[in-house]
Amino acid sequence: MDIQRTFHLHMISDATGETLVTIAKAVRVQYAQVRAIEHLHPLVRSRCELERVLKDVEAAPGIVLYTLFNRELANHLEEACKRLNLPCVAALKPILQVFESYLGTKATPTVGGQHVLDAAYFRRIEALHFTMLHDDGHLPENLNDADIVLVGISRTSKTPTSIYLANRGYKTANVPLVPGMSLPAPLEAPTNALVVALVASPERIAQVRQNRIIEHAQNHLEEYVDRDAIAAEIAQTRQLCARHGWPIIDVTRRSIEETAAAIIRLYDDREAPALEA
Repeated sequence: MDIQRTFHLHMISDATGETLVTIAKAVRVQYAQVRAIEHLHPLVRSRCELERVLKDVEAAPGIVLYTLFNRELANHLEEACKRLNLPCVAALKPILQVFESYLGTKATPTVGGQHVLDAAYFRRIEALHFTMLHDDGHLPENLNDADIVLVGISRTSKTPTSIYLANRGYKTANVPLVPGMSLPAPLEAPTNALVVALVASPERIAQVRQNRIIEHAQNHLEEYVDRDAIAAEIAQTRQLCARHGWPIIDVTRRSIEETAAAIIRLYDDREAPALEA
């Protein structure tokens, strides 16, 4: 039996390290045959803190990724890694070089600059608050207050997708489509909000429902997980969308991030025809 290879991955940042984690994940998944043992070293802002991190790197040698805007610290890290014969990569350096070349100006080093309390930050907080208040059919009094409204039958990832969109700054409400229940009145009227339906294959929904039975379905468990019944629910969703001209996104093989990206693309291009994504 093959034993999966492992390697150590050190991520050193003068901020939270979220950027490095994201970059590392995007690269790591390209190597399914190996497993990374991750070491996150955030808030490294002094020589003393860096020395402590270097002891960990020496004890568990591996690839080193870093975002240190203090040039002195960055040089010290690179020199130490060179002595240890370890690869050391400034994760943002190639991108910064492209920006500098194109813009004709040097970057202004800002530690944790992506986390500053600017207007975009407060917009995300407001969107998250809005989204949490308007989950699972709790529509706002004025639907135009929402940027996006997601509709779909049970277990089509409406809530997690809504929260992800909120973190991107979009006020998002979501409405479950329940067999035998009419559509909420506000959705029958024209709205400036983008209404998007989420669907999935009957097999996917049945599997998720079986794994995550919720209280309101317990009295009708057989119908709740029956593939034919689910197929009928999906057909009704498609008919509803055809009547209202709402776009449909099939989430069967999409991650939350991919679904949200498709929704944002629709939001940015409101003139696009209502086609299934």
